[in-house]
Amino acid sequence: MNFTDKNVVITGGTTGIGLATAKAFVSAGANVWITGRNANNLQKAFAEINSSKLNTVVSDTSKLAEISILEKAIEESGKKVDVLFLNAGIATFEPIEQVTEANFDAQFNTNVKGHFFTLQKLLPHLTDGAAVIFTSSTVATAANSGASIYSATKGALNKIAQIAANELAGRKIRVNIVSPGPVLTPGLENAVPEEAKAFLAGATALQRLGDPDEIAKTVLFLASDAASFITGTEIVADGGYLNYALK
Repeated sequence: MNFTDKNVVITGGTTGIGLATAKAFVSAGANVWITGRNANNLQKAFAEINSSKLNTVVSDTSKLAEISILEKAIEESGKKVDVLFLNAGIATFEPIEQVTEANFDAQFNTNVKGHFFTLQKLLPHLTDGAAVIFTSSTVATAANSGASIYSATKGALNKIAQIAANELAGRKIRVNIVSPGPVLTPGLENAVPEEAKAFLAGATALQRLGDPDEIAKTVLFLASDAASFITGTEIVADGGYLNYALK
């Protein structure tokens, strides 16, 4: 797919799906801005991609003041955004009786509030006909033990995206959702033990974990003209996880 001279913003672009998607867009010719909370991680991502088309912005999506830093960076670039990939996210897994207010707030602030207000603040900077993609998860549909808060954030995100698709249709802005199943990212590596990763791989029809590059390809499809009649839709890229788990 060709994204030559298109302008792409990716929140949470330093590792995993965000980094893989940044690489894919740069390879397709786009100018890309990635955000991250940690300057060192952004430097590592910049070195790994190694392209003049990549721009980095230190911005914590859970804080409105730092979303404004991203908005200012885009405004000062003088460019309009063709693709907004709302990808930043965190997860903790614990039974309901062990959930703390701090973990509850951290997940909702990053996964829901951050996405919502990033979209709101960047709306004036989106081109008419832009593509907005939200990273959700199969957990928004599944009912996995220990995932009550994380699942709730993704369910809320899906509804925000669906309503945004209706509200922004007048500007021909398409809004869609990509919901990965179990994907081998640093986030998954840090969140679950080895035996849990093996269980998740075995719970997919394809009997393996996904690769971040596979999700990146789905995002590029949704951002491309090939998906010009797709909006308000969730694409599940889970290796058959949801269907296989119900078998």
